[in-house]
Amino acid sequence: MEKQTIRKFKLFFAWNDDKQEAWLSQMGREGWHLQSLGLPGSYTFIAGEPREDVYRLDYLINRKDYQNYLQLFQDSGWEHVGELGGWQYFRTREQGSQMPEIYTDNASKTQKYGRVMFPLIIFLPIFFSMITRPISIESKFYDFYSIAKLVMSVIMMLYVYAMVRLLVRINRLKK
Repeated sequence: MEKQTIRKFKLFFAWNDDKQEAWLSQMGREGWHLQSLGLPGSYTFIAGEPREDVYRLDYLINRKDYQNYLQLFQDSGWEHVGELGGWQYFRTREQGSQMPEIYTDNASKTQKYGRVMFPLIIFLPIFFSMITRPISIESKFYDFYSIAKLVMSVIMMLYVYAMVRLLVRINRLKK
């Protein structure tokens, strides 16, 4: 008999990864275990016995030693559940009153959020140059380009907002 699966859509932002981890753990306590990740915000769960799983997320840019990276987590008792846009999803069983962590100090957590900031910093000048580039009103692409500039402006504002929120998170961890 094939196990029942459900798909859930729920958006989380990089600075709220702890809320995403808590939600995934709650789903496990309800008997729904993360099976795979799809588009951002799309999760597939498989039915099973309720468990006290702990989920942790890490962000990885450099995939040069990816197999060693995964092996390090596996050796520490973490199961790699999936990946989405650089975010690595790990799961392990709750161990009594001690909550398992992949980062035990604030400096390591700060470095993780710094890795999340890196692509945002890289793409920000690209968005800025695209929305500040002039185009002639006589151009046959003027209407298309105007709409594209508006969309890029919104994306750039979201990037800036995300960067501010990540900086706030980093500063809280440093205190």
